[in-house]
Amino acid sequence: MQILVKGHQVEVTPALRDYAVSKFERISRHFDHLHEFTIVLGLEKLLHKAEATILVSGKTLHADATAVDMYAALDALVDKVDTQVRKHKEKLTDHHADAVRSARYS
Repeated sequence: MQILVKGHQVEVTPALRDYAVSKFERISRHFDHLHEFTIVLGLEKLLHKAEATILVSGKTLHADATAVDMYAALDALVDKVDTQVRKHKEKLTDHHADAVRSARYS
């Protein structure tokens, strides 16, 4: 898994990069098939904006969040991405396999 942190007209400090990487590593523990995270940090007037594009097996997930502080924007972004990844994983899981097997082999 590869995590890229970029700044759009904003300098990405090592502390901010480490914070973003540590937060997004939490998401990789939920789902193993994540290939690449691209996080873009920027300013939009008075608000800090964080965007993420995630390449999952066969699909691209995108989320963005704005807040007064860049760290708060990253926290909100991680929550949104975590929800999307869990929902994607849930769609891939077949929950009715036991019912089909029991009907077929009984």
